[in-house]
Amino acid sequence: MRVALVVERFEPVRGGVESVVWHVARGLVEAGDEVHVLTRRGVEAPGVRLVPLPVSALWQPWRVLAFSRAAARAAAAGRYDVVHSFTRTLHQNVYRAGGGSHADYLARRGGAAWRRAARRLSPRHAVLLAIERRVFADPRQTIQCNSEMVRREIAARHGVPAGRLVVIWNGVDLVRFRPPAARPARAAPVWLLVGSGFARKGVDTALRALSTARSRDTQLWIAGRDAPREASALASRLGVAGRVRFLGERSDVEALHAEADALLLPTRYDAFANACLEAAASGLPVVTSGANGAAELLRDGALVVDDPEDVAGFARALDRLEDPALRARLGAAARSVAERHGWAQHVAELRALYTRVRE
Repeated sequence: MRVALVVERFEPVRGGVESVVWHVARGLVEAGDEVHVLTRRGVEAPGVRLVPLPVSALWQPWRVLAFSRAAARAAAAGRYDVVHSFTRTLHQNVYRAGGGSHADYLARRGGAAWRRAARRLSPRHAVLLAIERRVFADPRQTIQCNSEMVRREIAARHGVPAGRLVVIWNGVDLVRFRPPAARPARAAPVWLLVGSGFARKGVDTALRALSTARSRDTQLWIAGRDAPREASALASRLGVAGRVRFLGERSDVEALHAEADALLLPTRYDAFANACLEAAASGLPVVTSGANGAAELLRDGALVVDDPEDVAGFARALDRLEDPALRARLGAAARSVAERHGWAQHVAELRALYTRVRE
């Protein structure tokens, strides 16, 4: 097949959608497909042809619209069998709703009241919402959802019929993320939280759960690019500052997985938190909220607290995970789930979807 993948940045070193497209492109090439990546900025990859789209990076609302127009022109000129967009563009065969429903994301992401009000007035969010409405209303487009949660939200909010909504779970690098030979022996466990956007990821809930859990010795390590000032001040007020480490943005998350005893992610909204599947592949048990699409996939290797605001529920989960036998059992189950969702499986499911779209 001759396939076009659309993404603003095509880079292996970033997380999120960039990492997804990088793995998908390489997998399609290995399967024998001709792969072009339509991108504003990209890094060369073996067997992948980059199609640069010269779009100004100034003022995001304009950039998003300009990129969508440029991608549509390049897709039409390329005569592709399938055009698969991983970002908010208007014209493609398959649209990956990797961030879920943007309206649900805005409603549930949390943060200070003034920030929530500012988001409602933001031209950026207005543009993203408008593009989503047009994509979901276009009967020619298939919507790739990365969780059942996202499928349900889009169907309910936008009335998209079931036949256009396809769930393909995220993939994970099973070589990079794998259980270590042994974890450090400690008197008390270390919980790890990985994610940027501390308000949405529920860092405040994690700190409150740490402060109310039974143990006064467990630690919480937090990795993410956010400035830690507000979270650090909250940790001090809760009396847990000495048990919390802010690690900043890390490119060696797999090393943190080898040191930690469980992943804690009380997210207020995640279509599918890749951090959870990466932790699972590393043999870590996961504690997360029901507002995370990954929770549906990982239930055998996770403790799921339905309400992301349920501090007491997360504290009870941490209390349970002080049991090393339970951690070992859940970690093994988590790895077993992850092994069924490597990138090879993900690409195989995408190729089957592309075949259906072409018919």
